[in-house]
Amino acid sequence: MFAFNQLMLSRRRALCAGGALFVSFATTSCSSSETTTAISTGSATKPALTPPELDSWIAVKRDNSVIGYFGKVDVGLGIQVAIAQIIADELDVDFNQVSVVMGDTALTVNQGGASGSTGLERGGVSVRNAAAQARAELLAMASAKLGVSVENLAVQHGIVSVSGDPAKAVSYGDLIGGRYFDYELTWNHKIGNELLVQGTAPLKKHADYQVVGKSIPRADIANKLFGNEVFNTDVRVPGMLHGRMVRPPVAGATVVKVHPESVQHLPDVQLVVHNNLVGVVAPKEWTAVKAAKLLKIDWSAPTPAFPSQADIYKAIQAAKPAGKGGPKPTGDVKATMATAANTIEATYFWPFQSHASMGPACTIVDVQADHATIWTGDQKPHYVRDGVAKLLGMPAAKVHAIWLRGPGSYGRNDGGDSAMDAAVLSKAVGKPVRLQYMRVDATAWDPKGPASVHQAAAGIDAKGNVVAYHYRSIGFSRENIASHPDDPAQSLAGQFMGMPVSSKQLFDVPGETYDFGVHQLDWEVVPTLLDRASPLRTSHLRDPIGPQINFASECFVDEMALATNTDPVAFRLKYLNDKRGTMVIEAAAKAANWQPQVGHPGQPQGALLKGRGMAFARRKETRVAVIVDVEVDRHTGRVWPRHWFVAHDCGLIVNPDTLRRVIEGNIVHATSRALFEEVAFNQHMVTSVDWLSYPILDIKDAPESIDITLINHKDELPLGAGEPSSRPVASAIANAVFNATGIRFRQAPLTKARVKAAFI
Repeated sequence: MFAFNQLMLSRRRALCAGGALFVSFATTSCSSSETTTAISTGSATKPALTPPELDSWIAVKRDNSVIGYFGKVDVGLGIQVAIAQIIADELDVDFNQVSVVMGDTALTVNQGGASGSTGLERGGVSVRNAAAQARAELLAMASAKLGVSVENLAVQHGIVSVSGDPAKAVSYGDLIGGRYFDYELTWNHKIGNELLVQGTAPLKKHADYQVVGKSIPRADIANKLFGNEVFNTDVRVPGMLHGRMVRPPVAGATVVKVHPESVQHLPDVQLVVHNNLVGVVAPKEWTAVKAAKLLKIDWSAPTPAFPSQADIYKAIQAAKPAGKGGPKPTGDVKATMATAANTIEATYFWPFQSHASMGPACTIVDVQADHATIWTGDQKPHYVRDGVAKLLGMPAAKVHAIWLRGPGSYGRNDGGDSAMDAAVLSKAVGKPVRLQYMRVDATAWDPKGPASVHQAAAGIDAKGNVVAYHYRSIGFSRENIASHPDDPAQSLAGQFMGMPVSSKQLFDVPGETYDFGVHQLDWEVVPTLLDRASPLRTSHLRDPIGPQINFASECFVDEMALATNTDPVAFRLKYLNDKRGTMVIEAAAKAANWQPQVGHPGQPQGALLKGRGMAFARRKETRVAVIVDVEVDRHTGRVWPRHWFVAHDCGLIVNPDTLRRVIEGNIVHATSRALFEEVAFNQHMVTSVDWLSYPILDIKDAPESIDITLINHKDELPLGAGEPSSRPVASAIANAVFNATGIRFRQAPLTKARVKAAFI
């Protein structure tokens, strides 16, 4: 297990620490003289950890290695490698000279955590600007030391030499190693994903990059494979106790009476009760598990909180909207539709979905009288710090969140909730508490991706042109609770304790830029089913609401193609007002050797049916086109997407191999959501509590191949890649199943039971 004293460090110690490719903590000790020696352009005083301080981003050690401080985190996509590549190129050092510290709130500024595929698109820009400015400052120092102008200096491997006289040289480490730049960057005064810092130094031209663009492997893969990775679940703190939460058996139930005597036979169990929040704490984890199971509580008997699962879509469509939105219509859609020679319409359905991370969340919180420490695997550690600080009534500066990899994260999962619960327990018992959820806590109680209904209609003129288009999403808010855990009232702990509840009413519309004549895109949000502490509360799940919107919109694009007797690829190219979108569609079609599909496929005969479908997606500025070959077993209902062809445009490619792995992960995860994942519930409670009641894709259902075409824009900035390729997966599968069977499936997921029933 990982000991407490190995994790406690200051930024000063981190400056001196030995560097592996990835470090989220450092253990090497160093003397204070190494970090406080003044330099001619700086000071002996440690600069504050603030966005404009260059020292908040880049440090150079005496051994000529470099540390990059990155306020985002890696939740399995390998972004730390790309960040190190960017730093290496801008500073003219080797890749293996760079280490990256991520997510520690005492060492990094808040760049929003892993959020919205912004790691490179936004977070990497600030790191690049800081590294370029650090190089300029180092060259100025070298100019003074070597007695030549900056223009007459060259840098290689972090060694600055005089052009034409390489014997006259000095290393970065000799110039500033272990000390501070003490340089102020400019910044936009925004915290989180939008944070941007800039210097005055020119950036390198992409053509001059030596490291960016190469497929440098990830060191963390070997650590995970051989069991050497330190996860937040491995942390052990002296004096630490173990906690478990006790949730109500019925959604909306409140505590009537707690019976401590029901667990008094268990050694040293402490109960923590705040209104309807109930937790148990014990010296041994198994004791805490047993206590949570055996603790007798009298709960109230509330009226049913939910409709039956079979009626959820009827309930959504019947509910009075709590919020509306969408871009301004381009004209009178209703009038244009009325004059069309032909109209078509369809309705699509998407279920609640769980994060279903590989393991339940775990957080360790140590609350002391005047400070607190958190060990978290949440994807937004700075916001976890802020939320715990508010919960405890402490200044954020007195709370330190240390990030280590957790079991997984695709948006706001149960990581934020576990931090708040652990903080409540630790404060109550006066000792550090390690809280690890049980599987039921994670699957049944995590924030869900919202269920939704999507309506689409099109008007087609006598020549077969789409002249009117109306799209509407109706569903639960994408942020019934906030997407980041900086407010305890947005957590289970806060809501069980009675904190005031508020939520945002947000949804969205398709992001693809088709020109369907007069068009109207809008959305409606319906009220949440239970106003607090709901197991069906909704928040961000990977590519928030993107897959479900695209499922409806891209399936309907195929339906419009069929109605106009047009090949689906040709139809998209005809109406897509986006050159880069056109490029990815053409690239995917070429890779797959797409053959035109015109007309209804009918209902082919035989037990094993084969089909091909495609879909296009645009998420912000990233474009993706996918084509999938599926097999459908008529007798079992099994849908197997065997072969994928993906064309992907995310601007400048920093690490091609890592990008391919990210895309593969998106395809596999989104396939699971398209075919298997649907939260089960009754009128009283979520009944998806484990892998049996919430099945996910198994290895036997994984694709045999994923062929990826990367479109690289070397003269542009990198764009987001962590989520976009998950967006068109469900729609492509549904379109392929229609091509195979002649049956249009408009409800996800396409489970075996649902598909089999369609053949009866």
